[in-house]
Amino acid sequence: MAGMENTGIHTGTDQPTLSPADAAEFAQQLHDTAGPHIGRPPVPVLVYEPGASLRERREAFRAVYEAVVARIGEPTLYGGSSGGPNVRWRGSGRLVLLSGDRQRAQLSVHDTVVLEEEEHRTFEWGGAWTGGEPHDFDFLPYVWQLDRGGPGERPTSRPGGRLAAGLDHVESSLELLLAAWVEQLAVQVGTDWTSFCLTSAADRGRQLLVSYSLEDGLHASIDDRDAPDGQERAQLMLARGWQSCDRGWWQTDFADPDRADAAALARLVVTELRARGTREPEELRARDVSCKDRGDMWLPGLGVRH
Repeated sequence: MAGMENTGIHTGTDQPTLSPADAAEFAQQLHDTAGPHIGRPPVPVLVYEPGASLRERREAFRAVYEAVVARIGEPTLYGGSSGGPNVRWRGSGRLVLLSGDRQRAQLSVHDTVVLEEEEHRTFEWGGAWTGGEPHDFDFLPYVWQLDRGGPGERPTSRPGGRLAAGLDHVESSLELLLAAWVEQLAVQVGTDWTSFCLTSAADRGRQLLVSYSLEDGLHASIDDRDAPDGQERAQLMLARGWQSCDRGWWQTDFADPDRADAAALARLVVTELRARGTREPEELRARDVSCKDRGDMWLPGLGVRH
């Protein structure tokens, strides 16, 4: 990375970072001449302010991401982990990775097969056997991934998603996923919405919808049209955490969400599932997973099958 050592800027810590333009130039080196860089540690391109919120990290990351995309093109795979973005420019021999956690964002390049085999092992062999054990959704390589047919080569297989060992773990995994969406989605897909529908074998035919977009925020709604009308029902649903009812659908919205709102929505969803008879994650399915009906959205960190 010759010529970039003295071009760093500071972000409230003692660690310099690359300017967006220099990060983009380095990304092009990794993309075009990966060989000398494979196996080397990731290079930080951005350090966040201590205690930065999801929104603050999102906006800080935006300048770096947009500069890299302007230089090397749209990624092959959009995505992110519970800690930060995980964006991939993938070829059969090399994979450029723009990733992050709660402290920094960094660029690296990897042998595609080596990295993906390591990740597949993480998905395959981690996790908890029972609901009383700690989960590891926050250590997965990515909790969401989106393929919109961009440049590069698609993976021929995907690792199995981590299944939750209990409903408490479903609540945790959903919180992590929603927080990741709040921080990561808008930078990568703009104002496009993303959503999925949860169904349960314990309450067949009922839909519980979860969605997020930059314009509308976090949203959950449930079909309650078969319930009896009246003040008693309304008080019950409000006590569970629902905010309003529209034509038999109860809904809750957080227009400008942060981590606490992601936790609140996850808690509401699992509370409602329990109240309607769900006891085990095996009873749940995530259906109609989509990002504005364009591309293939996958949620390996949700904790339920889909």
